[in-house]
Amino acid sequence: MRRLQVFREGTAMLPKLLTYEESLPALSWPGAIDALRQGHRLPRPEQGDLLLGSGDARLLNRAARIEGLGFAIKGDSIFPGNAAKGLPTVHGAVLLYHPDCGAVRAVIDSRLVTQWKTVADSLLGAQCLARPDSRHLLIIGAGAVAATLARGYDAAFPGIERISIWARRPEQARALAAALGDLRASVTAVENLPEAVGQADIVSAATMARQPVLMGDWLRPGTHVDLIGAYTPEMREADDTLIASALVYVDFVDTVVDKIGEIMQPVLSGAITCDHVRGDLYDLVAAGGSSRRTDDQTTLFKNGGGAHLDLMIASYVVEAVGAVGSNRKYSRSVRK
Repeated sequence: MRRLQVFREGTAMLPKLLTYEESLPALSWPGAIDALRQGHRLPRPEQGDLLLGSGDARLLNRAARIEGLGFAIKGDSIFPGNAAKGLPTVHGAVLLYHPDCGAVRAVIDSRLVTQWKTVADSLLGAQCLARPDSRHLLIIGAGAVAATLARGYDAAFPGIERISIWARRPEQARALAAALGDLRASVTAVENLPEAVGQADIVSAATMARQPVLMGDWLRPGTHVDLIGAYTPEMREADDTLIASALVYVDFVDTVVDKIGEIMQPVLSGAITCDHVRGDLYDLVAAGGSSRRTDDQTTLFKNGGGAHLDLMIASYVVEAVGAVGSNRKYSRSVRK
């Protein structure tokens, strides 16, 4: 009410500008996961995308509205040629709007929002579908997402004792494992992918694969599979056998089932029908607890992303940073 009163009196409220470095210390994986869980208890979103430009220079805008949470727009420029110049290929920001009056609450570095929403999305799916006694996580891929996955799972799944990392380039997996030496779980690089899959309780794939790198015949009973990499109709990480044999959920039916190759291609091949997908995070959160039927059932979660997740995490970032700022002010006043 106070914010609305400020606007009625005609006084402008300046939005917060939140950088990656400033915001990161205020965030936690349990906090981010809970923000997504609470967000999925709200009504389903309205959302839309806009893509402009060519392959050499593109602008991707993703927008969402959730009743009770407000609006958000994420605008990212994508310049592949920047890599040769030593510059990031993606630059952008998320605009978060107040749900009651439409004021811009914050402008947030999109890298922060994308990183945290991507991994928290998978972590929430795993909390709903993985066995509670899971001890061994295998990450397929060794890029930036893989590093954040390892840290997220290490924080959100205290029962995990071992994290294995596999990459097409073994030296890349070894380098990432060495960089994660500060984690609670032991981290090692592995080279035999079928063997590693057969030993894991949770398999998380974050690759740019266009052909399956993960085969259903490799899994042992009870494994949870977390698929992140594929985001176009041409991309996929798991084969038809795995998809057809698993209990399959996605993060949001509207942005995955008929838009991403992980589901589209098995449907086209006849391995599954669309109703093989049992539901999405809205259904999992509404069900509460674990949605797996038995301990030896293979479960699969397809992480597709979406602007509604950007909105949920952007709101969490603003609240978390604000809470830290308030605590600091309080501490200073107490010391005085």
